Amino acid sequence: MEPDENATVLLDEKAVGRSLTRIAHEILESNNGAENIALVGIVTRGDLLAAELARRIEQIEGVKVPVGRLDITFYRDDIERYLSPQVFMTDIKFSLEGKTVILVDDVLYTGRTIRAALDALRDFGRPDRVQLAVLIDRGHRELPIRADFVGKNVPSSKTESVSFFHKLIDGRTSVEIRKSSGDHVGSAPVPNAEELARVFQQVLGDEA
Repeated sequence: MEPDENATVLLDEKAVGRSLTRIAHEILESNNGAENIALVGIVTRGDLLAAELARRIEQIEGVKVPVGRLDITFYRDDIERYLSPQVFMTDIKFSLEGKTVILVDDVLYTGRTIRAALDALRDFGRPDRVQLAVLIDRGHRELPIRADFVGKNVPSSKTESVSFFHKLIDGRTSVEIRKSSGDHVGSAPVPNAEELARVFQQVLGDEA
């Protein structure tokens, strides 16, 4: 899939990679290593970024950190707007108790997605603390939520959409901004839940 002619590429694949490597180093520095951290990515692109970060942390620190996926569909405060919401899968196979959980998302906007994610995470245990890592912070916060680790701050208009694309789903890795055709759309669509789960495992290196 090629970018449409109305989109501007903010980060290409190399720039995304550099941002993720920097975030991985910042996470390790902030937490004195990787021994007590876990990554939980918000479906549908935060989970892929969490897997990418886990690979980098293992390369840097030699520690394989646990990684989970969190579907917040039914925790959203605007769920009633969707007649047939696309449901994915939460997959957290480790205990959150006593851990520092790094919640990972692609684009931080109003903060409502993160609030929903915190509500969803609470159903799976009580970590010692939760930190937030995002690839893009585009501003326009409606809730008092701040990221601990940011790849790039991108000033944007509310009439624009900022999206992260991953090559294993979209055929390219990039962050792009375009005029929005209607309501804000965050992550680009994915074919189905099964394909996204397969790609997540592939990014982690658990599937060829």
